[in-house]
Amino acid sequence: MGKKFQIPEWAFEFHGHECPFMPIGYRMGILALQKLEVERCKDHELHVFSEMGIGHPQGCMQDGIMAATGATFGKGMIDKLFYGKVAATFWYPGKKGAYRIFLRNEFQDKLAPHEFFSYRKKGIEPSLIPVEVRRDIVDIVLNASDDELFSVTFLPDFEYQPAKGSFAKAKCEACGEYVFERYLRVKNGKIVCLTCSGHQPDEKVFYYPVILS
Repeated sequence: MGKKFQIPEWAFEFHGHECPFMPIGYRMGILALQKLEVERCKDHELHVFSEMGIGHPQGCMQDGIMAATGATFGKGMIDKLFYGKVAATFWYPGKKGAYRIFLRNEFQDKLAPHEFFSYRKKGIEPSLIPVEVRRDIVDIVLNASDDELFSVTFLPDFEYQPAKGSFAKAKCEACGEYVFERYLRVKNGKIVCLTCSGHQPDEKVFYYPVILS
């Protein structure tokens, strides 16, 4: 058996509870940094495309990815693709291609019978599951090798153009609230926000300015 992988305690504190998928995401993020040969990002370098969606407890992996890589939702460096898979693609500017990392089916099958998930399927939150059960399943993740956990695919032709940042904003002429230019629309001759325009925001679509430069 190899050396047990160590995750800083603050990562669990940030996530809020002990579970297997935050550590899986943390390890996925560390492996991505190693493959890309880069350090944890401080600003707006690494970009992550998570294949998670909504309604999946496995989505906890995304907190682990953010903790490990510094690519956070707040900085706009991680997007959801809504595929419902425990996988993510990692891209870094100036590096050729990208790496997709997927949690192997075999390891997911290994975890599935664990007592931890019996509690979860009953609706019991992770923080209320007995500590020995939580820590046992976390240890399974931490004691596994990278090869046991992940399938890694290099995507040589992967390209990505980040959205250009902008500080430009204007007041919606309907509700009066500031809105950044990317999300402005024209309705009845007025510059309005998406809500007042009647459009529904879609975070998977890039919006473009209509009046500001």
